[in-house]
Amino acid sequence: MNLAHRATISSILVFTLSLSFASAFVPPNRGSSRFFLDTASLEDWALLLPTGVFHGVTTNPQLLERSSEPNTVENIHRLAHIALDEFQVNEFMCQAWGSTVSDLVACGNALAEPFDKQRLIVKLPCTDIGLRAASIMIRDSEMRICLTAAYHRKQALSAIGVGADYIAPYLGRMTEAAGKDGELECREMQDIVSGLGGDTRILVASLRDPDTLADLAAYGLDTFTFGPDLARRLFFDSWTEQAAAEFEESAERNRW
Repeated sequence: MNLAHRATISSILVFTLSLSFASAFVPPNRGSSRFFLDTASLEDWALLLPTGVFHGVTTNPQLLERSSEPNTVENIHRLAHIALDEFQVNEFMCQAWGSTVSDLVACGNALAEPFDKQRLIVKLPCTDIGLRAASIMIRDSEMRICLTAAYHRKQALSAIGVGADYIAPYLGRMTEAAGKDGELECREMQDIVSGLGGDTRILVASLRDPDTLADLAAYGLDTFTFGPDLARRLFFDSWTEQAAAEFEESAERNRW
């Protein structure tokens, strides 16, 4: 990212953060829904987080790379501070990395150490070593964990068993790469959690279109993460924009 681009983003942030944000405010009529913005782009944060729609931000090493943000503990701390302290989102998710259980635990602890553990969620892959690391971090540090990259409803059992706060099924990738009915897998994950009386949230990720999100919400799923492009498609409608413009025109014409 060049200096001019960073300067533009800084200007957007200065303007946006001049607004008055309440600390970790939850709208009283939000119900159980939680929407997360799935990007590490500060520019997109500045444009979309002030809508007040998002409960939090989700990141991972691939999203950091796409946004030219270094995947280091220090830089993730910087991003977490911006999201939590300046934009005042309720939760920030970042992913630990490492090839062994001890590596994942050490990385996860380092990522979470400076922050309120209720607001910073550590993501771990839903693998054997990921589950082992999650178990240690939940037991020893009372860490809040999101198990990520889930591709099968059975993985909800592991998430409930280990006590994870979230499990993130990759709906789009399930359908496109694994040849599964991703929407059905997510619904059945929710049924498993409800059937077992668990508190793990199904954080539906890798969404491709607003209709799928709406269908799952109608079924009863309430937690989703999606990127800026889908956010714009979901929350902005040309017919609504036209109606709003017509209201303003009438208001201007009918001034006494």
